Amino acid sequence: MRKYYLDNIRWATVLAVVFYHVLFMYNHTLTAGVVGAVTDFAGQDALQYLLYPWFMVVLFLVSGACTRYALDKRSAKAFLAERTRKLLVPSTLGLLVLGWAQGYFNMAFSGAFTNIPAGVPAPVLYLIMVLSGTGVLWTCHVLWVCALVLLAVRRIEGGRLLAKCAALPCWAVVLLGVAAWAAAQVLNTPVIAVYRFGIYLFSYLAGYYVFSQQAVVDALAHRAPILCGAAAVLGAAYLCRSRGLNYAEAPNVNSPLAIAYAWAACLAIFGGMKRWGDRTGRFAAFMTQHSFGLYICHYLALSAAAYGLVCCLRWRGVGVYLLSAAAAFGGGLALYAVLRRIPVVRYCVFGIQKEKNHVL
Repeated sequence: MRKYYLDNIRWATVLAVVFYHVLFMYNHTLTAGVVGAVTDFAGQDALQYLLYPWFMVVLFLVSGACTRYALDKRSAKAFLAERTRKLLVPSTLGLLVLGWAQGYFNMAFSGAFTNIPAGVPAPVLYLIMVLSGTGVLWTCHVLWVCALVLLAVRRIEGGRLLAKCAALPCWAVVLLGVAAWAAAQVLNTPVIAVYRFGIYLFSYLAGYYVFSQQAVVDALAHRAPILCGAAAVLGAAYLCRSRGLNYAEAPNVNSPLAIAYAWAACLAIFGGMKRWGDRTGRFAAFMTQHSFGLYICHYLALSAAAYGLVCCLRWRGVGVYLLSAAAAFGGGLALYAVLRRIPVVRYCVFGIQKEKNHVL
């Protein structure tokens, strides 16, 4: 039986990621590699602080839980082959096909082209843009590594750990936040801050062993109002404490308050969606089928809109946010609709072998 609440958490979180990137493109705090502020008012930046601590953590939890159900239906070898096609292919070959375009905009926003000597051969410039255009594909890199680690762990523990987590009490799931904080302190790459292997690997494994357990999710659903209240309080405290600081790098990104808020938010999202959103409809089904494509394509569409509106037309104001949001959502879906119909391109960019909808 399909877990609609997991589908809904995934696509709703992807929408939150798209919304975050629209804010991020014009934010007043972290301006490296983006266009920067287009309004004098900076209050909307607060939403970035409320979104960033948890949205990738919850996606890794969902991916881990879905992996549990996938491995119930296929062998480890078949699962790894599928993960390689859906994750590693788009984040390697996909970069060669589409990454250069994202790299161009990233370099244009940061003024990198002015530092490149004249006469650089076109193939070299292409490779520079490809390396600069990883963008959102870092998630695929980390997810693929997580899948490898999980398969190794499963082989070692032989299913015993999964059985022990079947009836984990709710208080123990809450206390896993301490382990999440410990994991957040390790395996963080020093230059590219988004590669936080520690907490994302922990979240993926927790999704597989804990958040795939029906009893655990039912217990969270029963306490959903309390969990939502706790997340709101911790979110307000985190915002007051971190506003104006770099929320994407240490020490703020892995502080005890940031991880406590992130974990509370994830528990609230799982419990709330299981309690109030374990259903589907036309829009939910559409987003379930298209969320991966939107995730892959939205930032390129957003970057193109930002470049045209601000760098070329020199527009400012709230209208830039609105037009950029339309470009990110609508343009991202349109780009996905076009690219997935091109045989070789759809395989390289999305890991799709045949023209039909695939869900990550």
